[in-house]
Amino acid sequence: MTNVITHRPERLPLTHACVVLGLNRSTVYAHRKRAGNNTKPPRRSRATSIQPRALSPRERAVVIETLHSEPYCDQPPAEVYQRLLEKNKYLCSVSTMHRILRGLHESGDRRNQRPAQHHAVPRLLANAPNDVWTWDITKLPLLRRGIYLSLYVVLDLFSRFAVAWMISRKENSALSKQLMDEATAKYDIAPGQLTLHQDRGSPMTAHGYLDFMHELDVTCSHSRPRVSNDNPFSESQFKTQKYQPDYPGRFTDIVHARDWCKAYFEWYNFEHHHSGLAGFTPNQVFTGGYREVAVQKQHALDVQYGNHPERFVRGRPIVPMPPETVAINPITETGEELILDDRVNFPTLTAAGYVK
Repeated sequence: MTNVITHRPERLPLTHACVVLGLNRSTVYAHRKRAGNNTKPPRRSRATSIQPRALSPRERAVVIETLHSEPYCDQPPAEVYQRLLEKNKYLCSVSTMHRILRGLHESGDRRNQRPAQHHAVPRLLANAPNDVWTWDITKLPLLRRGIYLSLYVVLDLFSRFAVAWMISRKENSALSKQLMDEATAKYDIAPGQLTLHQDRGSPMTAHGYLDFMHELDVTCSHSRPRVSNDNPFSESQFKTQKYQPDYPGRFTDIVHARDWCKAYFEWYNFEHHHSGLAGFTPNQVFTGGYREVAVQKQHALDVQYGNHPERFVRGRPIVPMPPETVAINPITETGEELILDDRVNFPTLTAAGYVK
């Protein structure tokens, strides 16, 4: 009789197989369990399932009765919890009290809260000088630490011309009224002509100041809270000022600050060739004299082009003109907000006149 020896293949451990196949053992066990049981277990909701640590209906009723009782009805759960412990009582945790009150819609703020404020986006358009003015206040530090002066500056939006400025040791609405009264009288602003844009500082939102602007028939516009981009032209002017090479950083006193600012605004208005105005000065745009200056500039370019046309690879140079409109937060025809860059797409000067 022949003995037949059967060789059983060596059994591969599941751990090694999972390593080779890149599987997790828990995943394999879960698939095996689902394969052997065709019926899927019903999924239970945590909200409807009974929790083993939950309060019984009677215990829950005791907690509600205690929270509604005269000694505790006006107290927060944390106070109720501590008072009960002092009386050698424990009903449930503070979080459970909060959860029960939320379920009864009895949890909320104790006082009326101010609703969220929604401020309209200021959208201003200036087509000529004295259409829109924009103003702001900046601080000028003195040599003594912690002491500052307040510089009030009012700009014409269309020309960037500084129509008025003032330095004071204070910052209040009375000085704002004085500044606007003198500025509107100096430039003979007609009733209903001017829109005045500012941020929401206390001198700009005081009732006395706003009432005075109403008396002058000046329309007031305000930036949104904490949105510096709503007043970009005033902010840009302050940066130009404080980045001047001769800006002292700290002033000796108010006389020193006034003398320096007087020289600065003379330069800014009459000598500073503004990049946002196609290289013209604010005074030239404010008074309209930029047209004659543009003709002179064009003549100089034409002479040079006639002598050396090869140096102008793009053809005859044309003097760009200042923007015909200047806006704050403009929108396009599609309704999208537009970020203006005054240094591009300037109107240009041609023999036929001023065209886009």
